This record gives sequence, C-alpha cells and structure tokens, in this order.
Amino acid sequence: MENPEVAISSCIAYDDEGLCRYKQHLSASQELLVEDQLRRKLKFFFMNPCEKFWARGRKPWKFGIQLLKIAMVTIQLVLFGLSNQMVVAFKEENTVAFKHLFLKGYMDRTDDTYAVYTQTDVYDQIFFAINQYLQLPNISVGNHAYEKRGAEETALAVCQQFYKQGTICPGNDTFDIDPEIVTDCLYIEPMTPLDNRTVGKHNLNFTLDFHRLVAVQLMFNLKAINLQTVRHHELPDCYDFTLTILFDNKAHSGRIKISLDNDIEIRECKDWHVSGSIQKNTHYMMIFDAFVILTCLTSLILCTRSVVKGIRLQREFVSFFLYYYKKEVSFSAQMEFVNGWYILIIVSDVLTIVGSTLKMEIQAKSLTSYDVCSILLGTSTMLVWLGVIRYLGFFQKYNLLILTLRAALPNVMRFCCCAAMIYLGYCFCGWIVLGPYHVKFHSLNTVSECLFSLINGDDMFATFAKMQQKSYLVWLFSRIYLYSFISLFIYMVLSLFIALITDTYETIKHYQQDGFPETELQRFISQCKDLPNSGRYRLEEESSASLFCCCNRQEMGAYFGARTEQSPQ
Repeated sequence: MENPEVAISSCIAYDDEGLCRYKQHLSASQELLVEDQLRRKLKFFFMNPCEKFWARGRKPWKFGIQLLKIAMVTIQLVLFGLSNQMVVAFKEENTVAFKHLFLKGYMDRTDDTYAVYTQTDVYDQIFFAINQYLQLPNISVGNHAYEKRGAEETALAVCQQFYKQGTICPGNDTFDIDPEIVTDCLYIEPMTPLDNRTVGKHNLNFTLDFHRLVAVQLMFNLKAINLQTVRHHELPDCYDFTLTILFDNKAHSGRIKISLDNDIEIRECKDWHVSGSIQKNTHYMMIFDAFVILTCLTSLILCTRSVVKGIRLQREFVSFFLYYYKKEVSFSAQMEFVNGWYILIIVSDVLTIVGSTLKMEIQAKSLTSYDVCSILLGTSTMLVWLGVIRYLGFFQKYNLLILTLRAALPNVMRFCCCAAMIYLGYCFCGWIVLGPYHVKFHSLNTVSECLFSLINGDDMFATFAKMQQKSYLVWLFSRIYLYSFISLFIYMVLSLFIALITDTYETIKHYQQDGFPETELQRFISQCKDLPNSGRYRLEEESSASLFCCCNRQEMGAYFGARTEQSPQ
C-alpha cells in the first residue's frame, strides 16, 4: 500500500552540478516532514561516535581502527628506526674511518681547519693517500675491498685542475692568465707492482705547478658489507663508497684546504647465504607490514566514505536553503560539512601505505631507499597521532586547545606574513654586511638559523663575541644591527604574537561559558529537539518509506533544485 506522505517523482534532467530536477507537488504537511527529516539527518551527521551509537547503535569502527592503527604504526616506526640507525651509523663510522686512513695526521673535529701550507706537505698528503689505498687490504680493520668491474679492480684517479696558461709575477704586480680550466688525470691500479711497496715522485711522473693549480682530486671506489644487522635478525646490505679527496687551491692564498667526501650507495648483495632464523624473522616482519597496510586501507576507505557523505549532505542542505529560505548558504557553513580531520587521516593512511610498501621492499632487499621510507613513515606517524586530537575534542576541557588553535590560525598567519618581511630584511642585511666577518653570517641559511636562535634567546653572547674587529665600522654596525633585531623581535614582535594567542584563548573561554555564536547551519539544526536515545533516528534509518531512501539520497537535492526553478525570482 502506498504511503500518502511520500511523493512519487521522476528525474527529468540534470543541472550543471549533477543534481536531478524533478516535477513534484508536495502538500504543506509533506514539506514540514521533509524539513524535519533533514534536520534530524544533519544532527545525526554532526554527532560524536558515542551519540551515534545511542542514536542508531552504530559502533565507532573508525575510532577503534584509529587506536589500532596508532599502536601498529608506532611499533612499525620504532622497528624501522632501529634498523635505519644501524644504516646511518655504518655510513658515518666508515666516513670517519676513511678520513683517518687516507688523510695524514687527521684528527677528529678538524675538518674546517685541516689544510697544508707548503709544497712538500701537499706531495706528502697525496702520496700518503695513494699508498694507503694500495695497501688497504693489509691495513684496514674493516671489511673494505676494491670495486671490481668484471675481473679487474678499479683504479685510483689523481686529477689536477689548473689554468691553461699563466704567468704570475706578484712582485711586479703583473699577470697573464688564460682562465680556461684544464684537467689532467693519472690512474693507478691497485695491483701495481712496486719495488719499495710505496709510491713517490720517483715512481710516478707527477708534478704540480702551484702558480696555476686550482685543485687536486683523488677519486676511488671501495665496497663493504654491513654485517652488524645479522645480530638483529636482518639481512645485511652491500655498500658502494665513492670517495673524493679534494685539495682546494681556488683562493691561491697559501692555504690549501683538504676535505674528504664520501658518496654512499646501498645495493642488494648479489649472492648471499645466512644460516639460522633470519629468513623466518623477515617473513614475520613482512606479514606485520602487510597487516598495517590492510588496517590503513580500511581506515582510508571509511574516512573517504565519510568525506563523500559530508559533501553529499552539503549539497542537499544548500539545495534546501535555496528552495525554502530563498538564499545561498555561506561558504563557512558549507565548509562545516568537510571534516578536516578525516582529510588528515586520509593523507596519513596514504603515506603509511606507501611507506610500508617501501619497507617491505627494503626487507626483501629489492630496494634500499631508507631515507625516503623514513620520511614517509615518520610523517605518517606524526599525522596519525595528530588525528587522535579529533576524538579528544569531543570533551570540553580538551577541546579548548583545538578551538584556540583553529580560531587564532587566520590572525597568526597574517601576523607571520608581516613579521616575515622584517625578518627577511634583517637576513639579507646581515648576510651582505656581516658575512665576511662573522662565521654565523656566511650564508643566508646560517643567517636565518642564527637570527631565529636569537629570537628564542639562544647563544646571544657567542653571537656578539665572535664578531671580528678587523673593521671598526662593520663592528659598530654589527652592534646596532644585533641590538635592534633582538629588541624588535623579542620585546615587540614575539610579545604581539603571544598576545594574539592569549586574546583568542580568552575569547574561547568566554564562549564556553556563555555559549558560542551560532551559524545559520547550527541554528537550523538546533530546532531538532530529538535526543540521541529517543529512538527517532533508529526508526528513520529503518523506515523504507523515507523520502531520502526512496530517492537513493539524491531525490532530495533534485527536488529542491526543481522547486527553486519553479519558485518566483
């Protein structure tokens, strides 16, 4: 038997927004029924998980999955972090070992001051590095070996860069130079037979013209295997080290700086066999990662469904307002249907799925992208923990922080844009004026870091004390510069920034006591007085004669679109 309170309709067209338009004729009582149903539907949509459970018995699956996901993702991150620490430690320790092996007289923490000043010292350093390379299998305590290409081991390249032509006479203040750089390389095989087992000037035809010399580079490749991972039930990785020892003479100042650069690449070992239970542990970890991916995929589907439902309900509400109240819904009211927390969770789920997939490939030794994987997993874990704040926001006392941040954010962003103009001005000024005289102002990056530290009150005395006094005018300018910056940002800018947050906090506390100002959406919903445990929501869900169910959740928007078209303008 047909329900007399339900209008039968058919879609005759679609508008630009995809809403159906129907020819319908509803009585006044039916219109009130439609309005009441929409209010109840909106009120249910904005309920918290507990209220939804009381209203329709809907279990908080998303909340449970988020709690499970937090535990699993955090455990996964800790396990990968421990593995990644071994990789980073192996890289750093090898770099330190190479500096001690190939740099004569090297001492830790002397990278910035490690240099030579005489021609004899330059030759001694070069031939010392060559001899250490040739004797590496006999002197290294690590499992280092030469790189092989086929059956032959790769050679060490000694390349000097110098100006093509040049005659320099500083005593006469004259010079004649061709700035074109010429590179000349000498290659030394690891298995080169030597009478004295050492290389010197008498063995190699190698001389340097220091007047034209720009740089000398020693380049060679080594290989190693990180065996420490075996003790932690992980398969070892194979490492390729591309080392470059640079003798920098670009300044021609009488000081040749020496540096060692180690470019590291992790590769899958070609032929390996490990006895014991490592393979089984690897399989267990991959099963755990697969379960993490499955959990995140479930969370992604549920949150995406909630966002889509919100957008559909938003369009339904906009159509209703346009028909019933003859006015457009404000943009802020429409955005209330878009839950930013769900979008945050969706992003974290996507990052976790991609990061977990990379982690499984790394454990299977198909990939070695440790840095990319750590960034993905670290960011996703941070977003997962931030997403839990949504559920704390259902409690009034915990919600104060969230409301304060959300309300203060627009003003804070505008204030930061203005403060950034002043900050950038000081950065550029400090770099160009103080850069040649102060180590903390040598680059724009270090200038920004130094000024940001000063805003927080860090390292103030050292910044003042390290200023060189070679130029009294620049020294005086540095005092005016630093005093004005500290006074402006600490006593004014930072205080105003804190005042913005404090003012918003007091406003939110006042609203919590006297009530928040209602938007047009909230005023519309507040007319529905049905409590969550009243049973009305459960009956509406089960009713097959509901207008929304008959129209597959689309007729409502189509109906309002049709009535808007028919209503007089």
